[in-house]
Amino acid sequence: MVKKSIVYTATGDRGMTSLVGGKRVAKNDVRIEAYGTIDELNSFIGLLDNLHNIPSDMKEFLKVIQNKLFNIGAYLATDNQPASAPVSGLDADDIARIEHEIDVLDSELPPMTNFILPGGSRISSLAHVCRTIARRAERRIVELSNTAPVNEQVLIYINRLSDYFFVLARFNNIHNQFEENFWDKDCR
Repeated sequence: MVKKSIVYTATGDRGMTSLVGGKRVAKNDVRIEAYGTIDELNSFIGLLDNLHNIPSDMKEFLKVIQNKLFNIGAYLATDNQPASAPVSGLDADDIARIEHEIDVLDSELPPMTNFILPGGSRISSLAHVCRTIARRAERRIVELSNTAPVNEQVLIYINRLSDYFFVLARFNNIHNQFEENFWDKDCR
């Protein structure tokens, strides 16, 4: 009989956790915040992907993104890497692919005339949540880069990812005939 693995280890009960390689750090360490935010983003992408009316090609791309985020999370969880250290499973082609997906969706959108309020359909609303979590992840990774080397492709990928979710939100609203809500600075 195979023994079931133990989910709880009790090693983090005092607010410490281990990085890849064994170094112990506080659970609120900037590195933990960075890859924890990536994990949060990945979870919300899973929720977005679970909505019933996501087209299959978008679902496939969301799965690719989720796998790339796992690679980025593993990279960020590993201490003492030079900035030139490659990120397993992430390269310039991945950034180009996001840019291509953004361009394809954006080519079908009207020009923006004002800031857009988050909301609309469920898909669009959740895409906006993913966008804002990606922005927070980017801020955490920038903060980490102030004290430790970070491969620039990580920052570029996360930056493009937030752009992708913004365009996805607009695309979905327009294609499902949800009116875009624009910021009204004089709203009463």
